[in-house]
Amino acid sequence: MKETFSGFSLIELMVVIAIIGIIAGIAYPSYNSSILKGRRAEAQVALMELLQQQERYMTQRNSYLCFPVKCDGATPPTVLPFKLFSGVNADYSYYLLSSEECPTTSGGTLPINECVRVLATPIKADAEAGTLRVTSTGTKDCTGNKPAVCWK
Repeated sequence: MKETFSGFSLIELMVVIAIIGIIAGIAYPSYNSSILKGRRAEAQVALMELLQQQERYMTQRNSYLCFPVKCDGATPPTVLPFKLFSGVNADYSYYLLSSEECPTTSGGTLPINECVRVLATPIKADAEAGTLRVTSTGTKDCTGNKPAVCWK
């Protein structure tokens, strides 16, 4: 009487593990890339909302508001009328928001009552995009090493 064994051989098992490894090696970087794209999109929305709030602040007070640093020697208020993070709440935010004076091409800055630049700084490093920035004059850029991904 001949014995029959059912199951997988070691070679079959190793082939399956190799296939899973190859698929994971391709899928995981793609997954991370799409997660970063989604977070950048969230930061872009937050910046546009902040810029809109800054414009509203400008119409009421004839100046933009710098935070969390001083601009033109004025100390920011202790309670800010703006959201300081992207997303729904600070616990699940991936970017911190701030504003500053707009830089000029000569290396100086414009007065805060003329121009403001809002920034979204990533909490977790994003080397490709870095900090996303937009000015009240409409200039959009970033500090990352791959600026093409910033404002897609």
